[in-house]
Amino acid sequence: MEAYAIHKSAMIAPRKARMTLDLIRGKDVHTAQGILNTTNTKASRLILKVLNSAIANAVNNNGADENSLVISECFINPGPVYKRIKFASRGNVDRRDKRTSHITVKVSDQVKEV
Repeated sequence: MEAYAIHKSAMIAPRKARMTLDLIRGKDVHTAQGILNTTNTKASRLILKVLNSAIANAVNNNGADENSLVISECFINPGPVYKRIKFASRGNVDRRDKRTSHITVKVSDQVKEV
C-alpha cells in the first residue's frame, strides 16, 4: 500500500529544499517527523506539512497502520519561476527570479528496493 501527498508551487527554491529532504529519505515516519521538527529551516516546515498529509492519506484512505509507515519515495521538482525586477546601479534594471518547488512525499508499508 502506498499513499502520497504533493505541495505544488511551494515558495522555496528546489536547490535549498533538496538539502533538507535528503535528511529524511528512506526513514520511518516518526524518525522523519523528529528530524524535521528539530531542523530550523523553511524547507523543513513545508516538508513536514506534506509528510503529515501523506500519513493522513495512508491512514484515512487506505487503513494503514501509522507505526509501520516508511518514506518510500520523496523528491522535489522545480515549479513555475516568478520573474520580478530589481533596480540596479546606474539606472539599470535586473531580473530577480523567485523559484518555486513541487514537493512530493510517498509513504508505504514496506521498504522499496532500489
